[in-house]
Amino acid sequence: MMDWEAAILKLIVMTITYKTLIILALSLSLLSCQQDKSIHSVTDIPRLMERTAALHYGQEWTNLQNSFAELSARASRDIDDLTSRISLAQIYIREARITGEHGHYYPAALDVLDQILDNEGRDKDQEFMAQSLKAGVLLSLHQFPEALETASAAVKLNPFNAQIYGVLVDAQVEMGDYRTAIEMADKMVSIRPDLRSYARVSYLREIHGMPEESIEAMEMAVAAGFPSYEETAWAKVTLSKLYRDIGDANRAEAILESILIERPNYPFAIAEQANLAFERGDPELAIDLLDQAIRVIPEVGFNVKLAEIYDHMGLHEEKAEVIVDVLAMLEDDEANGHKMSMEFAYVYGHLSGNNKRALEYLMEEYEIRPGNIDVNRMLAEIYVNLENWERARYHWERASQTGSGHPELKAIQERLAKVEGQNSQVGSEAGSI
Repeated sequence: MMDWEAAILKLIVMTITYKTLIILALSLSLLSCQQDKSIHSVTDIPRLMERTAALHYGQEWTNLQNSFAELSARASRDIDDLTSRISLAQIYIREARITGEHGHYYPAALDVLDQILDNEGRDKDQEFMAQSLKAGVLLSLHQFPEALETASAAVKLNPFNAQIYGVLVDAQVEMGDYRTAIEMADKMVSIRPDLRSYARVSYLREIHGMPEESIEAMEMAVAAGFPSYEETAWAKVTLSKLYRDIGDANRAEAILESILIERPNYPFAIAEQANLAFERGDPELAIDLLDQAIRVIPEVGFNVKLAEIYDHMGLHEEKAEVIVDVLAMLEDDEANGHKMSMEFAYVYGHLSGNNKRALEYLMEEYEIRPGNIDVNRMLAEIYVNLENWERARYHWERASQTGSGHPELKAIQERLAKVEGQNSQVGSEAGSI
């Protein structure tokens, strides 16, 4: 082969190779863009967090993962698939309660629900479901005025849905409008007498000082639930607490044991067992049980109870360590939109003895919902600690408006009566001189 022929052949080979490389590069680039688009669209759907092994519950976790994968794939392929997004929001809301990962799941639910509400192609039913679910999430985030406003808008879209009346019951209770809450509960039960409606009737009876009637309604709620479902377990824990409150510890314990047979490692049942153990004088067992519950989910309330037990036992260093953890958890919740003023107030007032700091947090809450009995009860207690008897009396009266049998109300009343009796005696003695 002549030198010039070899040179031409080399040039042809180089040209073909160069073109091949260009085509290959363009193909890879296109594939990369497609992959980036797919990744981007999937990441628009907030992820499902891994549950701890204790929360797998047989096939429940596997089935949930499969459902989530299918729903997220549909939603990522089609921005107008609003039905899949509604189902995803429901998964996030349920997982928030099951796993305790509120900081991830509640913002995730709001994100997806806002995608629905911002989509002009939504129909009336989809808008109602999105508004209803959003109102429930806002309640969980303790954004009560916003929850009430959203629920009030939703019920106008569908006044025949029981679920939205349940949200309205909760919102009105939190805002301190107990008369309207009862009306909403009546409507809810008339539309659908089920676990959720009976549970709300039970709570309204409880805060109106009707313990036996409250138990009756919660028994009906449990009977209406499906065995092993999380919401049924939640109702059973509440029923156990009601029996504990009236002094029937044996019945309360039996209910908790039945929960743990159906749903092993259910953390709220374990934590309630800790409460029973502490009340019967076994704080060491209570600590062990709370440690078990805390290993399952990061629930603030479990840690608060642990700090209380350490305080009772005089273990001040251990208590201080837990308080640090609790405050960090509360700050993280607030960073994710969860208003925790009441919880901060409880930690500073009950656990740290910083009544002035507790009062600051409580007044933030009082400005938003001055009629709420829990806010007023905590304020009454703080003012008793600060020996501001006039303000304590005022808030005690507001906290007592429903006839609640809360034990702290009775303790505050006894303290006020004692002080007022002493003042009356001093005044009488002064008048006789």
